[in-house]
Amino acid sequence: MAESQRALAALAQLQDSCRFGPMTTNRRKQIHVRTPPPTTKRLTASLNETPYVLYDYLRNAESRRGTVLYLAYGSNLSNETFRGSRGIRPLSQINVQVPSLRMTFDLPGLPYAEPCFANSARRDPKYDPSSREQCQFEDEKTPLLFDEVRGQKSYSKDQWHKGLIGVVYEVTPEDYAHIIATEGGGSSYTDILVDCHPFASSDPGMPVPQDPALPPFKAHTLYAPVEDPPKDHGRLQRPNPGYAQASARYLKLITDGAEELGLPFEYQDYLHSLRPFTITTNKQRLGQFVFLMMWAPIVLAIFGMNKIFADDNGVVPVWLRELLAAVFKGIWASYDNFFRTMFGDGERTIGDGADETSNIIGDCLPIQPADSGDFCGTADPEKGDPLR
Repeated sequence: MAESQRALAALAQLQDSCRFGPMTTNRRKQIHVRTPPPTTKRLTASLNETPYVLYDYLRNAESRRGTVLYLAYGSNLSNETFRGSRGIRPLSQINVQVPSLRMTFDLPGLPYAEPCFANSARRDPKYDPSSREQCQFEDEKTPLLFDEVRGQKSYSKDQWHKGLIGVVYEVTPEDYAHIIATEGGGSSYTDILVDCHPFASSDPGMPVPQDPALPPFKAHTLYAPVEDPPKDHGRLQRPNPGYAQASARYLKLITDGAEELGLPFEYQDYLHSLRPFTITTNKQRLGQFVFLMMWAPIVLAIFGMNKIFADDNGVVPVWLRELLAAVFKGIWASYDNFFRTMFGDGERTIGDGADETSNIIGDCLPIQPADSGDFCGTADPEKGDPLR
């Protein structure tokens, strides 16, 4: 994905962050009533649909008929984001399992504040740990070695291996155009169709099947494919896309949304197990202050320019996309080349020890293709980390 596209995707998420602010989690929640599921006729009709070309869709949204089935995940699970911030009014909704995708946190944000945001990536089940039964990771001596090296229970951010869990909303063409506009105006994502399987039971206490039992229907979602990690610093595709931890604010949007939607408890437990980025040292706090004093005014200026120059569909001109990419590249270059060394990690909690074991097991884990976003190696962010 081009740097300007990733920059627009990051900008959309950062705008939401600024809109909510740090005290959002303490506000009284607005009650949103769940809508009924889509009709069987609508789900069947989805099997004959094709992906949209987003630019064309935005230009012709008002003239389109029918509805759009949209797969939401990440912060869009939250009513606060989807119905509140974005102002979407779904016509129907249904919780789903998507075996072909997985949720990642590989969209870079702002170091020391919002290190990363949720994204989706293609999933290949053959790379799931469950298929590595002969790996050293499963050796009975390995946990003891881990305990001796780390002195704590091992932690992996990538413990979920049953596909992406989300909700499919049925929305009007105008609302889908608004979703696209608030996610970067069609410049940051590609529309794809994916097979979505409804759950056999609406009881969230039921376990999530490894292989869905019910037949699929198709839904549209906005997809930002991952490129090969860069060898130099400061790119919007980080050297190890799985290294960063999301902020507590952002993770709370996801966990709140999962609870509001009644997603399976098994998946909610996984979401609650994700560790947020936390500043633990005075050097980090000082680094955060200096970093935000340096870059926040520029980012806020970009917010303003985006509102001024974006057209009615939320599409910004090419020159502004390139400027935005240059700003975000500068943000991450300054972090990689100065702030990280001087003030400490701004992507991951210092002392977490979350993935220190990867240098022990890294050699026995197969490397996924580059477009999957997983890289095998040590826990150093420059070298990759299979445990996410």
